[in-house]
Amino acid sequence: MCGIIGYIGHRPALPIVLEGLRNLEYRGYDSAGIAICDGSRIRIAKRAGKVASLAAEVEHLPMPGTLGIGHTRWATHGEPTDTNAHPHSDASSRIVLIHNGIIENYAILKTKLERLGYSFRSETDTEVLAVFIGMLYDELGDFELAVRTALQEVEGTFGLAIISSNDPDCLIAARRGSPIVLGIGDDEYIVASDASAIVAHTRRVVYLRDDEMAILRRNGYVTKTISDEYIAPEIHELDFELEQIQRGNFPHFMLKEIFEQPGTFRDSIRGRLLLAEGNAKLGGLASVADKLRSARRIILTGCGTSWHSALVGEYIIEQLARLPVEVEYASELRYRNPIIYPDDIVIGISQSGETIDTLAALREAKLKGATILGIVNVVGSTIARETDAGVYLHAGPEVGVASTKAFTSQLAVLALLGLYLGRQRDLSASEGQHLARELDAIPTHITKILEAAADIERIAVEYADATNFLYLGRGVNFPVALEGALKLKEISYIHAEGYPAAEMKHGPIALIDANMPVVFIATRDDIYDKIVSNIQEVRARRGRIIAIATEGDDRLPALADHVIYVPPTHPLLTPILAVIPLQLLAYYIAVARGCDVDKPRNLAKSVTVE
Repeated sequence: MCGIIGYIGHRPALPIVLEGLRNLEYRGYDSAGIAICDGSRIRIAKRAGKVASLAAEVEHLPMPGTLGIGHTRWATHGEPTDTNAHPHSDASSRIVLIHNGIIENYAILKTKLERLGYSFRSETDTEVLAVFIGMLYDELGDFELAVRTALQEVEGTFGLAIISSNDPDCLIAARRGSPIVLGIGDDEYIVASDASAIVAHTRRVVYLRDDEMAILRRNGYVTKTISDEYIAPEIHELDFELEQIQRGNFPHFMLKEIFEQPGTFRDSIRGRLLLAEGNAKLGGLASVADKLRSARRIILTGCGTSWHSALVGEYIIEQLARLPVEVEYASELRYRNPIIYPDDIVIGISQSGETIDTLAALREAKLKGATILGIVNVVGSTIARETDAGVYLHAGPEVGVASTKAFTSQLAVLALLGLYLGRQRDLSASEGQHLARELDAIPTHITKILEAAADIERIAVEYADATNFLYLGRGVNFPVALEGALKLKEISYIHAEGYPAAEMKHGPIALIDANMPVVFIATRDDIYDKIVSNIQEVRARRGRIIAIATEGDDRLPALADHVIYVPPTHPLLTPILAVIPLQLLAYYIAVARGCDVDKPRNLAKSVTVE
C-alpha cells in the first residue's frame, strides 16, 4: 500500500532514493524514511509526515554511499510516528529493511524473540521481521540464507528491500502478495514497488512473482525462489513515458487525469471497436472465446471504484448479451464459500492489478474451477499474470489516488465486452452498429463536458461548506451515484451517500432538509419520468438539487437549483458521461476546502493488504 525504492550501483544513492520517494508519493502515505550504506555502516533517517520534511532533514547530513533504500509508509501496525516509520533494523543495526504488507504471525515471532532477550522500539510488524532476520544471521552467518530462512517462516504478505552493513555490495528484494519491480540498468539496479520510481533511469524491468527474491550486486543479479531454486528472469520494456507521471500545467494529478479522459477512453477502444460489423475485437480474450460463448454466468468482482464499474458492467452485459451477471465485493467473495461452477467466468477488475482482495477472490474462483479473467491497467501486474486471459485498459499511469480515468476506461472495456458477448448471442448487427457508433463518439462528448468545467467549479464553491451530500440515480446510473459519492468522500472528507433514487423514500428521505445537497443523475431514458418524480419529492422537502441532465432537457431547470448538461448517448453509455461532472464537482469542492486532492488522508493508491 506504500512505496519502496532501493538502489545499488555506482552513483550516489541518496538523490536517487529521494527522487524515487517523490515519484511514489501518489500512492498514499503518512511517513517516510531512508537508509544509506557507506560501506561500513548504515545511516537511517525517518520522519512522520511528508517526503519534503525528510528531504530537508537529510540535505545537510553526511550520507554518502552507493547503496540505499527508501520507504513511504501507510500505517497498519502502530500510529504514524518517527519511530514506527521505515526503515527498521535488527538489534545490532546491521540488517535494515523496508516492507510493504502485513506479517500475520508477527505476534508469535515477537513473543519468541522477546523470550530470547530481544527488545523492540516500535509497534510495527516490520521491526519484528528485521530482528528475526538479524537473529538468523547471527546463527547462520550468511545474509542471503538468513533472509530466505526467515521468509519461509513468515505468514502474510510482503514486498521487501533489505541491506546489510556486513555485505555492502548486496541488495535483496522479495515479494509475496505485494509488488516488487526490478529496474535493470548498466552496472546499477533499482528496486521499487511501482515502475513510476524506475522509468526515469531505465525502461528494462523484471517483475518478481510471489515467493521470489532477487539478489542484486553491482556486477550482476540473480532471481530465485525463497526455497533457493534459480529462476530465469523475464525482462520487460516499460511502455509509458516519464511525462505521464508528471503534472504538466495542471495544479493536481487528479485534474490532469480528468482532462485526459477523451484520450484515455479513445485509447481503450482503439483497434477494438469494429464499427462496420457492430462488434468488438478483444485479442486478450481469444484464448477463452469458447468458454465465453458457453458461459453459464459471469461474476464481476472488484473493490471501491472498480466495484462500481462492475455494477455498470452488470447492466450492460445483461442487457446486451442476456447473460446472467453477478457483482461481488472482492473482499467478501473469498470468505463466504461462494457457489462457483466450472462454466462460470469470474472477472476481476483492478486499476493496479495488485489489489489483494481482488487477487484473492480470483484465486478462490480458480480453485473452484472457474475461468478467471482480468481487466487491469498495469501491464505485468499480478492479476494480469495469474488470470487465464484478460483485457488491458491502456489508460496510462494513474497517479491521483482517487480514480478517474481508470473508471471510464473500465466502462469502455466493459461496454466492449458487452458488445462482444451480445453479438455472440442475440444482439443484432444493426443494434451492435448503433452502440459502436455511440461508443466511438464518447471522447467528443467528454471533451464537450470538460469545456463546462468553469461552470461546475462555480457550483462547487457554493457547496464547499456542506457537511453531507446525497447522490441518487436509477438503473444503470445508480452505480454512478455511488461513484460520485465516493469521489466526494475520498478527497473532500464530506460525508456522502449514493442510493437508488427509488430507495430514497425507504429511509434516506428523513435526512433531507434545506441544508442537504442532493445530486440526481437524471439523464433521459426509459425511467426518466420516475426520477423526475423523485426530484419533486426532494424539492417538496426543500432539499438543494443538483441535476445531471441530457442536453435539451427543459423540464429540470424549473425543478433543480443547478443543472449540468451532458450530451445525449445510448442509455447504457450514460454512466461514462454522467460521471465526468461528478468527478469535477468533487475535485473543485475539495480544492475550495483546501484539501490535499492528490494525497487524501488515510488512503493509498494500491491496496495490497487486507
